[in-house]
Amino acid sequence: MKISNETKIGALTAITITVLILGYSFLRGNDVFSGSNNFYAVYNSVEGLSISKPVLVNGFQIGRVSNMKLQSDGRTIVEFKIAPSYVVPNNTLAKLQSTDLLGSKAIVFELGNSKVPAEDQDTLRADIQGSLAESLQPIQKKAEMLISKMDSSLGAINKILNPNFQKNVDRSFMSIANSLQTLEGTTKKIDNLVAAQSGHINGILTNAEVVSGSLKSSTAHINGMSANFEKVSNDIANSNIKQTLDNANKAMADLQATISKINNSQGSLGLLLNDDKMYKNLTDASNNLNNLFIDLKAHPKRYVSFSVFGGKKD
Repeated sequence: MKISNETKIGALTAITITVLILGYSFLRGNDVFSGSNNFYAVYNSVEGLSISKPVLVNGFQIGRVSNMKLQSDGRTIVEFKIAPSYVVPNNTLAKLQSTDLLGSKAIVFELGNSKVPAEDQDTLRADIQGSLAESLQPIQKKAEMLISKMDSSLGAINKILNPNFQKNVDRSFMSIANSLQTLEGTTKKIDNLVAAQSGHINGILTNAEVVSGSLKSSTAHINGMSANFEKVSNDIANSNIKQTLDNANKAMADLQATISKINNSQGSLGLLLNDDKMYKNLTDASNNLNNLFIDLKAHPKRYVSFSVFGGKKD
């Protein structure tokens, strides 16, 4: 079934009106969707209070002001809507209390100690508390009285000060004036001393300027040395240091392998170092060769025989 546009517009209008009514009721302090207890209180003046103002207990909101009605005697009946989950004793005091210096008001419940809870439509006791500005007036009066007393005390202290004390004060000021005059004379002497030594000071400044020039030229020399050092550093960085270190590591590895073979009696040098028998044989061979040289030197004819003319062979 197709719904016509008129039906859609009517439904949307009804929903909009319902939402507006609910919102207006909520702003006036009416809880539409849940029940609430209504309590009343009568005040001589409700200045600063309006509908939807909160109802507080120890700063916590438990309800709102829902209605206000002026009676013929000039007093005003105020209606509160309180959530049913909060129990209000029947001797509770409903205070009309200021919440800020601008005069805004709210209802503050001071819960009583009665065991009997207040019922719906009950009228509570009412009280009006002055604004914060009014509560500060006694403090202002006390401050004014305190300032007046302090003024009187200062006047009394001024009278208590005797002439001798005033004379001592005058003497103290005179001493301070003399000290300032002495300080002024000392300052003049220092100025004269500086003026007399101005030539020496100029010489010192000239020497400082010369030293500064020398430092400037030295800085140029230092910059040249830094450039040379940078060049040497770049040459070292560009050289084939890695290959050299690799060759050195390889040589060390070969040397370690050779030493390991010698320690393990591998090769002639290893046998010579680790085999005592070979060492003894070499020692004996050396001794025999030495004896042979001695005998050869002593009796050469035993080993060598030659003749210029071809003599008889032995």
